[in-house]
Amino acid sequence: MMRMADLKTLRWVPEFAGAWIWMRAMAALPPDTASNVGGWLGRTVGPRLPFTRMARRNLRLAFPDLAPEREARIVRAMWDNLGRVAAEYPHLGAIVDPDADRLEVVGQERLEPLLAGQTGGICWSGHLANWEVLAVAAAQRARASVTVVRDPNNGFVARLIERYRAVAGGRRVPKGREAGHLMLQCLRHKGVVAILLDQRMSDGVVVPFFGHDAQTPPAAAMMGLRMKAPIHPIRIERTGPARFRATVQPAMQLPAEGTMHDRVLALTAECNRILETWIRERPEEWMWMHRRWPKDTYRELGLDRI
Repeated sequence: MMRMADLKTLRWVPEFAGAWIWMRAMAALPPDTASNVGGWLGRTVGPRLPFTRMARRNLRLAFPDLAPEREARIVRAMWDNLGRVAAEYPHLGAIVDPDADRLEVVGQERLEPLLAGQTGGICWSGHLANWEVLAVAAAQRARASVTVVRDPNNGFVARLIERYRAVAGGRRVPKGREAGHLMLQCLRHKGVVAILLDQRMSDGVVVPFFGHDAQTPPAAAMMGLRMKAPIHPIRIERTGPARFRATVQPAMQLPAEGTMHDRVLALTAECNRILETWIRERPEEWMWMHRRWPKDTYRELGLDRI
C-alpha cells in the first residue's frame, strides 16, 4: 500500500506546479501589471471560494451592525488585495528597493538605533496590505534580522516562496521553540526581529480583540520585556499596485509593574488594540479568512451557521 507520505507528495506536486507557473508568469510582468492581474483574479474568483464563509463570520463578529452591501464590498476588496499579494511575491525585491519609489517609510528615524546595530529591537505588524514587505524591508535595512513565518503546508510551495522572501537576506524561521531561541539570539546581537501578531495561536495568551477573547501570540511582549528591547508597531498600507506605506510608530511603553505574566498580558492586549484600530480604518486590507477566535465564540454568536 502507498504510504501516507507518498500520497501527500502526490498531492503537493500539482499544487507546486500551479504555484510555479503562476510565479513565473507574474515575474514576467512589470510589478504594477502583475499586481493588477492578481487583484482582478482575486476579486473575480475569491468571493466564490469556501474560505469566504469564514471571512463573513469574522466580519459579523467584529462589526455586528455592518450592512450586507458593505460586507460584500469588504469581502471583494479583501480578495482583491490577497490576489495582489500572491502576484507581488516575485517583485518583493523591487518593492523594497529604495530607488524604486514603491515603499514610503514614515518615521524611519525611530528605527535608526536598530538599523545601525546600536540596539536590538522588535518590529511587529499584522496581515495587512502586503505583510511580506515588513520582513523583506527589515532584512534589507538591518544589519541582522529574524522573521517568524508560517510556511504553506505544501513543502514544495514553501521552498518556492522562500526564494522570494529571501531576496534581501535575513533569516526566516517557523514559530515554535527554535523561533524563540533565534529571536533572543538576534536581539542579543543587536538585530531586528520582525513578527506578525494577528493569527490565532493555540497556546497563546487570551486577550481581547474586537471585544472578544482571542488567543494571541505573546512572543513580542515576552521578548521585549525580557530583553528590555524597543517594540515598534509598523503599519503597512497599500497605496497602489505594488506600492505601500510603512508607518513606524513610537516604541511601546513597557509595563513596569506586576508579575511577568501580567505585564505580558497588558502589552499583548495593547498590541491587539493597536491592530484593531488599523483594521477598523482599512478593513478591506486585512486577511479576514482565517479563524481568529475560538470555535465556541462563533457558536455562541450564532455565526457557525453562516
